Amino acid sequence: MDKVNLLQKFALISENWSPKIVGELNGQQVKLAKLKGEFVWHQHTDEDEAFFVLKGSFRMELRDKSIELAEGDMLVVPRGVEHKPVADEEVWVMLFEPASTLNTGNVLNEQTKSELEWV
Repeated sequence: MDKVNLLQKFALISENWSPKIVGELNGQQVKLAKLKGEFVWHQHTDEDEAFFVLKGSFRMELRDKSIELAEGDMLVVPRGVEHKPVADEEVWVMLFEPASTLNTGNVLNEQTKSELEWV
């Protein structure tokens, strides 16, 4: 058991939209990701997804509204809800989700990361 310094871990991440694992608990993974630009519309059929904003801001586009998230904000996207993160500037997020969760959910494309690295 070792502590994890999130700032040091974020310094190791250079690619946007490429989550990295920093911990596991009870079948869930704790992931860090840097986001910039627009992601793909997608949903997670079987998993909820928790986003914690640690640095910067972004908006979560939903089919019926947009939710603005700033540093210190958290959002849980329930399973089955179609969503698209959009970050005008780089934002740092921490995610909590089951280990089986694909970053692009029900969509497979060039942004899909099927095997994640630990940092």
